[in-house]
Amino acid sequence: MENKKEQPLVSLLVSIIIPAVILSKFSTEEYLGVIPGFLVALSFPIVYAIYNLIVRKETGFIAILGFVSIFLTGIIGVFEFPTEWLAVKEAAVPLLIGIAVIVSLKTPYPLVKKLLFNEELLDLKLIDKKLRENDNLFEVDKMLVKSTFMIAGSFLLSAVLNFFLTKYIVVSPAGTAAFNEELGTLTALSYPVIALPSTAVMFVALYYIFKSITKLTGLPFEDILSDKLKEKSK
Repeated sequence: MENKKEQPLVSLLVSIIIPAVILSKFSTEEYLGVIPGFLVALSFPIVYAIYNLIVRKETGFIAILGFVSIFLTGIIGVFEFPTEWLAVKEAAVPLLIGIAVIVSLKTPYPLVKKLLFNEELLDLKLIDKKLRENDNLFEVDKMLVKSTFMIAGSFLLSAVLNFFLTKYIVVSPAGTAAFNEELGTLTALSYPVIALPSTAVMFVALYYIFKSITKLTGLPFEDILSDKLKEKSK
């Protein structure tokens, strides 16, 4: 049986929103308590990641991001590390993703090809044929490198925004109810800070790829789309 694809809304709810609500509203002494609140919030992305691994045989990006973020935050809170470490952690997650995007250029599987230059979006066989006919294979490689740095730049922007957002929101000592509440607010806001700029830049990169391909192949936009997208547009 074919594995179901990751459901972004479910992943967002379980890995980000529910932990944020638990941390901000239910980790005070009158409800769960500080440490139990951390552990309960952490359990949601952990259980969801295990479920994805067992049932879908893979873990989605959002689930991984939520698990890593909540796990590192939990360590900082439980062991009462200085809150400055939290700002570093919030910046490190998108920064590491951006570095991974660039490093993947040196591997046989560049992430930009998986994300934007794939058979789900484009008719790669027709594009390859036309690129060879026009002797533009090298030009398309340069285009993919440029789009890779565009995407990596979006994650760098997210890292900077996350660092200053954390410094602004989280001001209470770790291990306190106030820290948990501020952490819940941060968790709810940090994902959009990562996702919105990255999504906007990804659309710009996708537009740049489409425009470059139509120019390099001489094909109209409709012809470079995959058969699946052509069927959906009918």
